Amino acid sequence: MRRILAVSGEDRVDFLQGLVTNKVGPVPAWAALLTPQGKYLADFLVVPEEERLLVDVDARMADDLMRRLSMYRLRSKVAIEPTDLAVARGTGLAPEGAIMDPRHEALGWRLYGAEGDDGTDWDAIRVEHCIPETLVELIPNETFILEAGFERLHGVDFRKGCYVGQEVTARMKHKTELRKGLVTVGIEGVAPVGTPILMADGREAGTLFTQSGGRAIAHMRFDRMGEGLTAGDARIIP
Repeated sequence: MRRILAVSGEDRVDFLQGLVTNKVGPVPAWAALLTPQGKYLADFLVVPEEERLLVDVDARMADDLMRRLSMYRLRSKVAIEPTDLAVARGTGLAPEGAIMDPRHEALGWRLYGAEGDDGTDWDAIRVEHCIPETLVELIPNETFILEAGFERLHGVDFRKGCYVGQEVTARMKHKTELRKGLVTVGIEGVAPVGTPILMADGREAGTLFTQSGGRAIAHMRFDRMGEGLTAGDARIIP
């Protein structure tokens, strides 16, 4: 379930621009709010309207996100308010007024002010394209967004200027090589989300997340993606 927040006021664009990982502008964007240490706190879509910015966030994160944004407001001329807007989503032909999901074309369209879902198997799409989900693969105070694929999914802009957690994120991009991150793997069997993935010698290689159609999203150490991986009773195939 989603909740739609509204950020209004003459400083609304500059206000969000200085906080989130992506550019806030005339087109919809996927972005995240990070800790100063560069760890994920929440992700959301920012959708511009004529007099406000809609912030489309997982309902379980909405109250905390409002609180955090309000902490940064200071003297900015902005108002942050919940709305009663619903959101419909689907694939195929987009209805009038809908936006395309900025993360990946396979995620289809979203229409604000309407309600419903066309029955798409969203987990199957996410697994196929390795798209993380709030509170599943994206874990507050733990996930680093580059390991979660934010660059590939258009969720971070390295040219936009400063934002909270920018220094750590930029250092991971330009000065280090990622040694672990989300990947799609094969799976024979099933195991609960969060099950450790183990090597044949018992060393931990990663963590299992969403599963669909014999494949799964996993957070893996790239140097341990060999044969003999298991997650509980399931066999993991790199």
